[in-house]
Amino acid sequence: MLLSSVELEILKIIEENHKLPIESIALMAMCSEDTVKKTIEKLEDEKIIISYPTLINWSKVEGQDSVIAMIDVKVTPKRDVGFNEVAERISRFPEVSSLYLMSGAYDLSVTVEGKNMNQIASFVSEKLSTIENVVSTTTHFMLKKFKHDGVIFNSGNDDKDRRMVVTP
Repeated sequence: MLLSSVELEILKIIEENHKLPIESIALMAMCSEDTVKKTIEKLEDEKIIISYPTLINWSKVEGQDSVIAMIDVKVTPKRDVGFNEVAERISRFPEVSSLYLMSGAYDLSVTVEGKNMNQIASFVSEKLSTIENVVSTTTHFMLKKFKHDGVIFNSGNDDKDRRMVVTP
């Protein structure tokens, strides 16, 4: 779908901060509030705007620990459907938070969340690797999140000045 410059501007604004009031978006996009409302409704109806996520740093909340793994999956594509059928099947698992078709040594990149490493291991061995056409998997466990969706996660040392001291 080809979008107007105003529609593109509204998308960029709400992508940066979806909680902005309509009045602020209208000012920033230099259009009326009615235009903003109608544009957002249209983009939601057309499934261009899919959701409004809240990014939470769960590592700062006690008792809410989870394990995230990125799994590279090698797949034998099926005739006439390629990778789509296998990807659709994998995407239905509730443990899967994202799934991408990739170029390179592996075909699919799957991000999985679980309560612990054993839960991830069970998912890979009992669900993912048993799917027909899945040839191999390689699992990478996320150890620390530094940046996600353009947002930098601070390590709690916000007050420290990390600049190198330079003297003449």
